Amino acid sequence: MASGGEVVNNKQVILKQFVNGNPRESDMVVKTSSISLKVESGSNPIVVKKLVCLNQEKVMASGGEVMKNKQVILKHFIDGAPKESDMVVKTSSISLKVEPGSNGVVVKNLYLSCDPYIGSRMKKFEHPDFSSFKPDSPLEGFGVAKVVDSGHPDFKKGDLVWGTVGWEEYSVIENPEKLFKIHHTDVPLSYYTGILGMPGITAWAGFYEVAAPKKGEYVFVSAAAGAVGQLVGQFAKLMGCYVVGSAGSKEKVEILKNKLGFDDAFNYKEENDLDAALKRCFPEGIDIYFDNVGGKMLDAVLLNMRLKGRIAVCGMISQYNLSQHEGVHNFMNTLIKRIRMEGFLVFDYFPQYSKFLEVVLPLIREGKIVYLEDITEGLENAPAALVGLYSGRNIGKQVVLVARE
Repeated sequence: MASGGEVVNNKQVILKQFVNGNPRESDMVVKTSSISLKVESGSNPIVVKKLVCLNQEKVMASGGEVMKNKQVILKHFIDGAPKESDMVVKTSSISLKVEPGSNGVVVKNLYLSCDPYIGSRMKKFEHPDFSSFKPDSPLEGFGVAKVVDSGHPDFKKGDLVWGTVGWEEYSVIENPEKLFKIHHTDVPLSYYTGILGMPGITAWAGFYEVAAPKKGEYVFVSAAAGAVGQLVGQFAKLMGCYVVGSAGSKEKVEILKNKLGFDDAFNYKEENDLDAALKRCFPEGIDIYFDNVGGKMLDAVLLNMRLKGRIAVCGMISQYNLSQHEGVHNFMNTLIKRIRMEGFLVFDYFPQYSKFLEVVLPLIREGKIVYLEDITEGLENAPAALVGLYSGRNIGKQVVLVARE
């Protein structure tokens, strides 16, 4: 004890000199001084004991609870296919309270969706409707989340939502109007990254709205074991169509035929002649092609389309990571066979989400449709899960489980 009150040792981190560039540990030193725990007589300050919560997940701050927030960060713009080394997992801090006066929400992310377009946004480009990710910032994508705080009148704490979130444990959503509330929880929450989320609407809109199917037609689906393709094939079977899918492994081919009800399927990696493979599966030709891959498969399909056939262009994953895109040589068939070929983006169909749910929810509940998921656990494993998409490592919808509700 001292005349001024209790005196204790006070460990401090001291700056040794001004720095150029990023700080180094050698620019700082930890020293111990002494401090009185009594303020000087007549003084107004207070003495506080600073609590640093090492190895804990949260601290309390004046603005509300502050949490450690693990994030998947883009290190730099990429060329070609994404690699795990293009991303890094870091931990930052985030307040779980929205800023006063904000209409935003803070959400805890439960599931993240791995989708091929994410790799495209890791590249530097300019487009009026899409933007590149920013290096040194978290990736973004569709996900399922739980609201932990809200400044928006339409959202409250505890609401379950799906929509665009950061690849992180917690996200601040400045424009929550773009989020979809989850009202039906009698199905797995992860389904809202897939069959009841963006891939589901994509399959539904592309098949029913764009391809305009008729009973008994011949339907071909590429990347048929993926998040979208598996649904298109099942929608087509429910319409009474003959359905064939292509996939990249024997295992996937068996799943298409034995679990998802496709009439036939083939492994495109084992086919030396795609035109011959399609003629074998469709001796009378193809009425509807749901295109997820583009490239050589699209070129072969054009040779096998029937009169007034329709091609719904959903994706071109075979081309996303090429520096020079492959050409398509058989477009003359669109003229000769009066083929309608139409590209579409899922965002155009989001206003029809309630109509979509009216169709798909009963099919799930009645067991008339099956949905395959490939779930990777842990945000730290998200980069590997994303990279695996481009080699076809996943079977079904690739999902990352971030946290259990």
